Amino acid sequence: METVAEQRAREARRARRAATASGAVLTLAGTGASAIRFSSGAPASAALAYAIGAVICATVAVLGARGRTKRALVGLIAGVLVMAIGDQLD
Repeated sequence: METVAEQRAREARRARRAATASGAVLTLAGTGASAIRFSSGAPASAALAYAIGAVICATVAVLGARGRTKRALVGLIAGVLVMAIGDQLD
């Protein structure tokens, strides 16, 4: 039977993995979208917004790996918001 400390440690590891994986996936998505927007002749501001969102999400992946899951969640929201703004600029 697991103790409360072991359960909390397991939940913390799960949160770190989720934050790291989410940040990595969104970084790849933002980088790909930035490259597509840049090559398709879209306004440079749209491609730049996607690239900035990808950088924010890469930072989130690092924060998640270090255990800063609350800050990582805020960063994920900010990164997606910046990418959404880039989508509206297109």
